[in-house]
Amino acid sequence: MSFSQAAVFGLLQGVTELFPISSLGHSVLLPGVLGWRIDQDANAFLTFLVATHLATAVVLFAMYWRDWRVILAGLGTALIRPRVAASRLESRLAWLLVLGTVPAGLVGLLAERHVRRLFVSPRVAAIALVMNGLLLYGAERLRRTATPTPSGEDPDRRLAAELKPSQALRVGLLQVLALIPGFSRTGSTIAGGLLVGLPHEDALRYSFLLATPIIGAAALLKLPRLVVSGSATALGVTLVGATAAAIAAYASVKFLTRHFRTRTLTPFAVYCVLVGCASLLLLR
Repeated sequence: MSFSQAAVFGLLQGVTELFPISSLGHSVLLPGVLGWRIDQDANAFLTFLVATHLATAVVLFAMYWRDWRVILAGLGTALIRPRVAASRLESRLAWLLVLGTVPAGLVGLLAERHVRRLFVSPRVAAIALVMNGLLLYGAERLRRTATPTPSGEDPDRRLAAELKPSQALRVGLLQVLALIPGFSRTGSTIAGGLLVGLPHEDALRYSFLLATPIIGAAALLKLPRLVVSGSATALGVTLVGATAAAIAAYASVKFLTRHFRTRTLTPFAVYCVLVGCASLLLLR
């Protein structure tokens, strides 16, 4: 992978990871559509993608630092003083994030080899992208009325109060779909949040909070391979891609936070269906 290709991949990942349009699906489709000769089944490519994901997770953690400070304090209270934590919304939100993270984490560890086999199939990614669009559209259609977001209330406390553990687990189960290239982690978790009754803004917030632990854990498992390889070129290419991803992720968070105050998932659903179908035609 050249440095220019790394920059393109990084920018693409930073946008598509947080937009509900599947970063992994676009990363698989891009070389196939453009004819780039990149071995997408190689450890180096997987590690590169994980590094760009890590950059996105760092940006999310930094932008939601105040939230994470409260959440981590709540988790500590829950572990040390469970009786006290039972009445605290901060501890409740921490456990809701744990519940939402566990399904995708377990499936990712147990089925990694099977998932990696899909990396070399742009057609699978294109089909899954179309299905991701249908999922987003279906989630919007199934909600009969839009739930307004209450104003003047702390968003984390509101989220902890309105989301039940069973609902958090259902959102986490939908996040498993994102292990398939073409399905969006953000899209599946936002759709899950909408289906359990969350307003758009709260569904987006829960999705962004869920992204940090799952992406961070994947990076911690995979990045040591890149360092051990000792390849200066591989490290340089990865650094370029990660920097581009961080810049794009910051801009994406700012845009989406404003977008979901008044708008829906429908434009992203249409985009996924159109791009998926167009990619299938180009790959013939």
